Amino acid sequence: MSDHINADPAELAKFSALAHRWWDPESEFRPLHQINPLRLEWINGISPLNGQQVLDVGCGGGILADSMARKGAHVTGIDLASKSLRVAQLHALETGTPNVQYREVSVEDLANEAPGTFDTVTCMEMLEHVPDPASVVQACARLVKPGGWVFFSTINRNAKAFMLAVVGAEYILRMLPKGTHEYAKFIKPSELANACRLAGLDISHSRGLEYNPLTKRYWLSADTSVNYMFAARRAAV
Repeated sequence: MSDHINADPAELAKFSALAHRWWDPESEFRPLHQINPLRLEWINGISPLNGQQVLDVGCGGGILADSMARKGAHVTGIDLASKSLRVAQLHALETGTPNVQYREVSVEDLANEAPGTFDTVTCMEMLEHVPDPASVVQACARLVKPGGWVFFSTINRNAKAFMLAVVGAEYILRMLPKGTHEYAKFIKPSELANACRLAGLDISHSRGLEYNPLTKRYWLSADTSVNYMFAARRAAV
């Protein structure tokens, strides 16, 4: 176990306090339930999940991990929020989700333990919640097999993102609890792209995620000005 855990105790406490509401589609996690089919199909379209060994980093209550397992993947979800992991495990037991397991371990420690193990690694809506995002990117790159895919999603850092992701989502529309996001932790695509390059990952796909508050509909687009996703590949040996 590493001496320094790349996690913010306040962030872990925040999500642990809400853990019991992860699987309520009308709760604070409603946006995750709504965007999950979009991100799942995007991931599966680039790296078909059936039969793969998949790692979900920062899995929380297991919304993405569970759905990837139902696509035929063998999924390991990791997180440092104990309560969220217990919720994920309980949901898998209650619903009979096959081939999914959960572990309380940091991505850096798992990279030391099991490098080059996974066909696909996902790290969604997590980088903006940790003190050192580049360390997470490096660990994800180490965990994926040569030729494998790593998927990231996070929030851009600009005035539009502040207005929509913080002011709009948390204070006006109240889609998320106040304090869910800290603007200073948002990550510009150029910064994430640089971290990927330094980790030996080649970005080949990017998508933006947009939302219409009137229709309450999400969709993927080419606009990465607020929420965005990267698909990056580790070079084959």
